[in-house]
Amino acid sequence: MNEPLHRALGLTDDEAVNIDEILDRPANPLELAMYSVMWSEHCSYKSSRIHLKRLPTEAPWVLVGPGENAGVVDVGDGIAAAIRIESHNHPSAIEPYQGAATGAGGILRDIFTMGARPIALMDPLRFGPLDDPRSRWIAEGVVAGISGYGNAVGVPTVGGETVFDATYKGNPLVNVLCLGLLPTDRLVLGQASGVGNLAVLLGNATGRDGIGGVSVLASAGFSEEDDGDKRPSVQVGDPYEEKRLIEACLALLDEKLVVGIQDLGGAGLACATSETASRGGVGMDVDVTAIPRREPGMEPHEVMTSESQERMLAIVEPEVLARVLEICARWEVQATVIGRVTDGGALRILEGFEGPVLADIPASSLHDLAPLYERPLKAPEEPLGPSADQLAAPVDPGAELMDLLQDLSWVYSQYDHQLFLNTVVGPGDDATVLRLKHPTTGEDTGRGLALTTDGNHRWCAVDPRAGTALVVAESVLNLACVGGRPLAVVNCLNFGNPEHPEVMWQLSEAIDGMSEACLAFDVPVVGGNVSLYNESAGNDIAPTPVIGLLGLVDELSHRPPGAVLKEGHRLVLLGPEAEGLGGSLWGATHDAPGGDLPALDYEMHRRVAALVRQLVADQMLGGVHDLSSGGLGVALAEMAARSGVGVSLARTPDHRALFNEGPSRVVLVVDPERLTEVLAACDEAEVPTARIGLATGQRFVVKDLLDLSLEELTAAFKSPLPEALGAGTTNR
Repeated sequence: MNEPLHRALGLTDDEAVNIDEILDRPANPLELAMYSVMWSEHCSYKSSRIHLKRLPTEAPWVLVGPGENAGVVDVGDGIAAAIRIESHNHPSAIEPYQGAATGAGGILRDIFTMGARPIALMDPLRFGPLDDPRSRWIAEGVVAGISGYGNAVGVPTVGGETVFDATYKGNPLVNVLCLGLLPTDRLVLGQASGVGNLAVLLGNATGRDGIGGVSVLASAGFSEEDDGDKRPSVQVGDPYEEKRLIEACLALLDEKLVVGIQDLGGAGLACATSETASRGGVGMDVDVTAIPRREPGMEPHEVMTSESQERMLAIVEPEVLARVLEICARWEVQATVIGRVTDGGALRILEGFEGPVLADIPASSLHDLAPLYERPLKAPEEPLGPSADQLAAPVDPGAELMDLLQDLSWVYSQYDHQLFLNTVVGPGDDATVLRLKHPTTGEDTGRGLALTTDGNHRWCAVDPRAGTALVVAESVLNLACVGGRPLAVVNCLNFGNPEHPEVMWQLSEAIDGMSEACLAFDVPVVGGNVSLYNESAGNDIAPTPVIGLLGLVDELSHRPPGAVLKEGHRLVLLGPEAEGLGGSLWGATHDAPGGDLPALDYEMHRRVAALVRQLVADQMLGGVHDLSSGGLGVALAEMAARSGVGVSLARTPDHRALFNEGPSRVVLVVDPERLTEVLAACDEAEVPTARIGLATGQRFVVKDLLDLSLEELTAAFKSPLPEALGAGTTNR
């Protein structure tokens, strides 16, 4: 017996009944196809919307919050910043290069559809272990895809993260963030208005690549055995077409020729037409035969659900159509009238504007009436595992420290991070810093934008609520280390199968932890993305919320000191004492991932961040680095390896003091002549300090605990990643 069509399309029996009730008749195959992509987890957030409502989203500087293509905040001087983060996890597992490349392309369109010129990309990436050949193949392909697209389209990749861990074997996480700038008066929203206005499709012709991608890839787990069948669902990118599309769209917006504009990403034209109509409270007639195609014999359902890249839908008034076509021709961008705005709220797909009606759907039912599931929540019954606090002290702490080190410079070397010549602090530091220039005149405002992405699956696996709060806190401190104050959060919530109650509990708890921290730090959430069904061979990934944080540097008169050491400078550990190894990187490497996470004191964290920000602004530090994964030992080892300067630390009690990951702690590198002044500022801010040692020589020494040559430490830091990935010889 053949499977019913709605099930083959990923719709449940109840959802199919609901659709028939909305239409007051049985849905035809084209209509079912459109509902299947729009009601997919990726597009509708049907499992997460009920929880996302708990996030704080408002502030006086927020111009556009969640729900649009990107969040937009006012950064002063008549300038607004648009920011967005998205995931392309499942496509990148199947076809790493194109999956990652089209992730970058899609996030760029989210930004310039708001009227903003994209100025920076960031890429939080997570792969399976380096000793797994397939994971290495995926990692190489993903890095090459982001590099190939971002470099070609002319937008710098200025930072991110790269993590290798067994939890991501078979299901990598490829999150991409984009930041753009616009004059505040150029802001445009993705909505249609004005009955009789025209829907103009800009950019690439429509092909069969990406058909059903949001339902085939993003709403179900997969295995290595079936990825070949899903490869046609991965989109194919063209960065040169994207560059032309950016320039054409910004030109249209500069001349105010566009009433509304929407990019075509997940669910393709089904999404763009229904969302613009629904947001504007209008309907739309779409002539499916007018849509340019690059493959013969395409059926209407293929045309409407294809996720072919580099396409935008613009709503324009008929009297300016000639000028719109003229500008698009100048940039060699194809522009075709495919629809008309109507009243009544119906999205109709027609075979010729005067031809038969192939589909007739309330536009809002695709966009706003997707089912809302309050899925069961259940905390895990079994503890995650033993705590590292129960383990014996390591026999060789120096060797253990070197095992925890990982230099990401090979990954960053694949990206051009100096495009536009805005980058003051690039990849590899606590946060990125960009010059803030006016997007129209190019005039330097003398201020800067600070940007970071952070996540920690180990913390969140132990306690998703506390772990997510700690990730937000780490982001705030990362910005402080480059002199930035936080302005807005975007998030990418990467979780397993929402049909598993434990996964939904993790998601709910993580959202509450994020909400609590954002309220404590007065940082609104202006957008985000939820990626579910991240599982392979039936195994859910560890909960991995990724935080993107945008901040302002109020006066960018000098380069921040960076995570470096300087010969003869004193080392000061700022912040409260920390105990315990729960959720630590060291514990995870010893099969002891459990325990209790260190407590986060929000008031103390605010004081530490404000103090560090001021010390950086006043040029009182020779170097600065926050403590996070790997604790004090890894932070100092990274600084030593990057600087070519050794470390001499006073006696440390034991390995716990070296590897614990307590929050609100920062290493300050201070000139001896300014030490008294810095310590006085710390006292005034009521922030604890400890003088822990000296930056000097060519050895890394912790008294009575370890003694390493700087040469062997640096080799351990810099060699593994380029040796594993840089040769380009890995096999699938």
